[in-house]
Amino acid sequence: MAVKMRLRREGKKKQPFYRVVVADVRSPRDGRFIEDIGYYHPLADPSVISIDHDRALYWLRQGVQPSDAVRKLLRIEGVWEQFKPGDPGKDRSRKHAQRAARKAEQDAKRTEAEAAAKAAQEAEQAAAAEQAAAEEPPAAEEPPAEEPPAEDPADDVASAEPTAAEDEEESQA
Repeated sequence: MAVKMRLRREGKKKQPFYRVVVADVRSPRDGRFIEDIGYYHPLADPSVISIDHDRALYWLRQGVQPSDAVRKLLRIEGVWEQFKPGDPGKDRSRKHAQRAARKAEQDAKRTEAEAAAKAAQEAEQAAAAEQAAAEEPPAAEEPPAEEPPAEDPADDVASAEPTAAEDEEESQA
């Protein structure tokens, strides 16, 4: 029995996603299959590829021929390099390692920046609270100002000296 590793189309109209399957060459594209070993979502950004490495290597060692599209997916995932080391196809394992390192570095920078921003915001709030406390003297520390005793209005009228405004009125009259 001739067996191939190929893509099986699933999904809605104009929204495909594919399963990587091991199937008999005589069965239809979306028909009967022997084993489902992964999936491929080309419309996701970036596209999602997930293949069970152990099962793919097992089937490749049993003599299963992958289709061209599946071979490309196996190269991207690094399974093909394990199966045929030194194959002239593209080796992307270094590229994937660099991409993972870059993503880890970006995540570290992002968390560091978020922590620094949070610390700066807390420091700013603390400084604003200190400044507000310095501007407003606490009422408990200062004794209340005593009011001078009120004078009798009768004494005030009798002893009051004429003001400058009153002097001018008298001189004009």
